Amino acid sequence: MSTQDVIKQQVSGHKVVLYMKGSPDFPQCGFSANAVSILRTCGVNDPFTVNVLENPDIRQGIKEYANWPTIPQLYVDGEFVGGSDIITEMHQSGELQKLLK
Repeated sequence: MSTQDVIKQQVSGHKVVLYMKGSPDFPQCGFSANAVSILRTCGVNDPFTVNVLENPDIRQGIKEYANWPTIPQLYVDGEFVGGSDIITEMHQSGELQKLLK
C-alpha cells in the first residue's frame, strides 16, 4: 500500500483526523498543541491522530496529499479543513464547532 493510500484510508476511516507533531498528551510543537486544545474545547476529546515525527513518509506524504506545506493538518469527514491558523480562525468564528457537530 502506498503512503497516499494509507493517508486516504486514515482520512476517510475516521470522522476527525489530526496529523500533528507528537501526541495529544505530549505535543511536540506549539501549533500541534493549539490544534489539540481547540479540538478539546469543541468537545473532540479523542480524535484519530497521526504523529508525523514517527513516520517520515507520512510527514512528507500528508503535505502532498492536501497540497498544504505545514503540520498540523485537520481533516473532518474526509475533507481537509486546514492548519493551525485556519483552525484557530474557524474556532473563533464558531464555524469549526458547526463542522464538528
